[in-house]
Amino acid sequence: MAGEELYNEIPSLDLADFTSGDPERKARFVQDLGRAFNQIGFVAIRNHGLTSELTKQLYQSAQAFFSSPDTLKKKYEHPELNGQRGYIGKGKETAKGFKVADLKEFYHIGQPEPEGDMPGNVLPEEYPEFGDATLTAYRTLENAGKQLLRAIALYLELPETYFDDKVKNGDSILRALYYFPLDPNTTPDGAVRAAPHGDINLITLLMGASADGLEVLRRDGKWIGITALPDQVVVNVGDMLDRLTNHKLKSTIHQVVNPSREKMNQSRYSIPFFMHPRANMDLTSLDSCIDTQHPKIYVDMTAGEFLNERLIELGLKK
Repeated sequence: MAGEELYNEIPSLDLADFTSGDPERKARFVQDLGRAFNQIGFVAIRNHGLTSELTKQLYQSAQAFFSSPDTLKKKYEHPELNGQRGYIGKGKETAKGFKVADLKEFYHIGQPEPEGDMPGNVLPEEYPEFGDATLTAYRTLENAGKQLLRAIALYLELPETYFDDKVKNGDSILRALYYFPLDPNTTPDGAVRAAPHGDINLITLLMGASADGLEVLRRDGKWIGITALPDQVVVNVGDMLDRLTNHKLKSTIHQVVNPSREKMNQSRYSIPFFMHPRANMDLTSLDSCIDTQHPKIYVDMTAGEFLNERLIELGLKK
């Protein structure tokens, strides 16, 4: 039965099939993406628009920033923004339901041209190339995300541009993450680089080069490792899209495991893009995703209400 399909690896798709102008390739992409998101919630995508030069610049500039002294990094910490912009130090974020904070520090970049009461970006003056690379990557991944949401809309039999106005100037975030070297003798019991969690947003796009250590929880309870080629972006369903589709498209629990003891002293960098809609998007489950086999499981709420609830649970907002 197709409904019970268990993947041993995540499907690999080419975004150029969707944008090719060939109706057959486009329709096949829509079905393949929808099936993967229905079954395992993850795919690997190529032709997403990020060049290898930009990726290299991003990692090099992130490394330069994160290796700077804590006093410099702290200049860009803005607790009043609830961790939505700028630098967030070690031990600040704990996965929902876990007691020990994740072993990481990170930097958040939001909309390059904020509107209304959206906060502006906080960029480190000392590392201008970090600001340039992250803003370019933000725009590139936001554009790829819009194309993927168009394919998702078609899979859900909605108008192709259903998500366009909902994500225009949305609350999307590019997160540059630094998993610092660990000392096996002093790492707190139960602390991991990123404890098992689901993402909050509509979809997440993660550069393939940083996917080592990432594992996905399959429906039968088995964890499968994700290996993506350097030119791929790993894309997964977030909780908001899961709510909107009444769990037809699945936000799958994933984690970043600690490396083996002899590799714990190595750094790891990772740069996910969390695609969020505007705060006023209604996440009420679509009628087309509710029937007798799939009764409605979620309470109605907006994206802003849901995000607020989750930031409190993660410890980023009081």
